[in-house]
Amino acid sequence: MNEREMKENKMGVLPVGRLLLSMSVPIMLSMLVQALYNIVDSVFVSRISENALNAVSLAFPVQNLMIAVAIGTGVGINALLSKSLGEKNYERANLAAVNGVFLGVCSAAAFAVLGLLFSRTFFTVQTDVAEIVEGGAAYVWVCTVCSPGIFIAISFERLLQATGRTVYSMISQMVGAVMNIIFDPIFIFVLGMGVVGAAWATVLGQVVGAALGVYFNATRNPEITVKLRGFRPNRAIISRIYSVGVPSIIMASIGSVMTFGLNKILIGFTTTATAVLGVYFKLQSFVFMPVFGLNNGMVPIVAYNFGARKPERIISTVKLAVVYATAIMAAGLAVFQLLPGTLLGLFEASDYMQEIGTQALRTISFHFLLAGFGIVSSSMFQALGHGVLSLAISLVRQLVVLLPAAWLLSLSGRLELVWWAFPLAELASVTMCVFFHRYVYRREILPISQKAE
Repeated sequence: MNEREMKENKMGVLPVGRLLLSMSVPIMLSMLVQALYNIVDSVFVSRISENALNAVSLAFPVQNLMIAVAIGTGVGINALLSKSLGEKNYERANLAAVNGVFLGVCSAAAFAVLGLLFSRTFFTVQTDVAEIVEGGAAYVWVCTVCSPGIFIAISFERLLQATGRTVYSMISQMVGAVMNIIFDPIFIFVLGMGVVGAAWATVLGQVVGAALGVYFNATRNPEITVKLRGFRPNRAIISRIYSVGVPSIIMASIGSVMTFGLNKILIGFTTTATAVLGVYFKLQSFVFMPVFGLNNGMVPIVAYNFGARKPERIISTVKLAVVYATAIMAAGLAVFQLLPGTLLGLFEASDYMQEIGTQALRTISFHFLLAGFGIVSSSMFQALGHGVLSLAISLVRQLVVLLPAAWLLSLSGRLELVWWAFPLAELASVTMCVFFHRYVYRREILPISQKAE
């Protein structure tokens, strides 16, 4: 047994409270900066026109789909790598890392092809407003064809997170996001590139984040080694990554389908309603991103201690994560209820957009408190190898309940009722989570506890 094997990773020995915060806070901070970028990006675009804001809002499902594939694959990498480290299987951990990077590159190539072929079609099936179609198609073309940055960045950030080096992951994400914010006004206004300038600012920021991720893994992450020389894809490793990753990808991709469907429903009322939905998604990211960061810190802890057969640490970690997530969501709910007009004012909202948006933000935000529990639960299921349960929750929430509910409520002809689809869907989601918690506990945690006794 070598020295590295004798030294226990901090995820197996540090007090759970301190460990969860040390793992999560750096990621939460970086994701807050990412959320700030999302808002600032749309704020700058809204200065061009409401149609420009609409173009970026309608492009959101495509961007969300890319992020879904990148993060979903990262979840699979993270779960396998952390579990392998918990079992002291360093060879498999290295294989998980290099095959994960390979999958990221393949995903980028696939989106580049799709962007070349279908960017314009994606917009023409949604609207016939020329300014929205032209600006949106160009925006999506740049984001997809130049997508390697985001896939490489997320792949290497997940390698850092899986080994507990979340500070370096935070730095690479934050620097990339800050560069986005700096590039935005330069490309949009100084260079006069408009909506396309926002896309180029995004792509360049992603490239900077990817470069830092590669550098930190090469110089600050000795527990794993990514060797590309002589690399051959490992079918068994890729299968294990995707056994967790594919449900996560599909789960997040469902969000793209849901957003596309909602845009089609809302645009039947007015294009301003789709702009409001786009603004909501930008604003809610400032609430949800810290919770996702908390989850990113929680997943490797749960996976590691599952591999190390330490059930009490798994339970304590999940309980704390639920408490922290609920607190964050409560703060977000308060802001959305008390300051909807101020939030919409950031986006140069017209009086009509203010009227629609105020109702939307207050109604939709009622689901925040329930969402914290649901998000943590889904991530726990993934970390324990039950990604299909997370997929089922997401499928029911967004496609079985939310979209049909929104459509049925739209038949009333009252736009303000459509927004209630969000709280209704979250209620269904939480109900499923409660039942799945009992199943996973009996299937995975209880047997380990009994053996430990």
